[in-house]
Amino acid sequence: MKCCKITAFIHINCLEAVEEALKTARVAEVVVSQVKGYGDYKNFYTKDWTSTQARIELFASHDDVDRIVSVIMGAAHTGLDTDGIIAVLPVETIYRIKDRAPMQCL
Repeated sequence: MKCCKITAFIHINCLEAVEEALKTARVAEVVVSQVKGYGDYKNFYTKDWTSTQARIELFASHDDVDRIVSVIMGAAHTGLDTDGIIAVLPVETIYRIKDRAPMQCL
């Protein structure tokens, strides 16, 4: 089964709504972290132009990617420049450390 990694950078204020939407969509495993940076949007009110965002990372089967991306976009969309981005990357192998063996994609 082909596997992908989905990474989303979203507005920190949308994090709770995205987490709830992913739970409702039965996405089993998600990692969330707080990050800061700048890209198209620059926060000119801070000394270093950065803004704080949430990074959501998860692995999914290739067949589920479009559905999960739609869930994230639906919950994170506000129409502002700070809505964020989503990247989908192919994953060759995932290893579960406790088993010391490759695992099936979720």
